[in-house]
Amino acid sequence: MNLNLSNMLSSTIDEIKKMVDANTVVGEAIKTDDGVTILPISKISIGFGGGGSDFVSKHPNTKENPFGGGAGAGVKVTPVAFLVIKDGSVRMLPVAAPANTTADRLVEMIPDTLDKITGFIDSRMEKKAE
Repeated sequence: MNLNLSNMLSSTIDEIKKMVDANTVVGEAIKTDDGVTILPISKISIGFGGGGSDFVSKHPNTKENPFGGGAGAGVKVTPVAFLVIKDGSVRMLPVAAPANTTADRLVEMIPDTLDKITGFIDSRMEKKAE
C-alpha cells in the first residue's frame, strides 16, 4: 500500500476514534433531585470509505509517482433507550417510533399494565394482612 494512502486512512480512522467511544453508546448519567438516575443509550452507525492511486510521473527523474486519493467517513448516533434507576430498580424506556396500529399500541401498553396490576394486587394483599 502506498504510504500516502496508508497515512490518509490512518488519520481518518483516528478522527473516527475521537468522535466515538463508550460514552457515546452509554451517555453520561443524569441525576435528578429526587434520586432518579437516567442513562441515555444510543446506537452508532459508521460508514467508511477510501481509496487512491499512484499516477505515472511526467518527469522521468522523479523517484516517487504522484498520488491522488481520498477518504471519508460518516457517523450516525441514534437514541435507542433510557435506563431509569430509582430506589434500586432499573427500568428501560425505549425510544421508538410511535405505534401505527391498535395492536402495536396494545403490545406497548402490556408492561405498564402488568406493573399496575401487580402493584394493585400487592397493595390489596398488604391491606388484608393488616
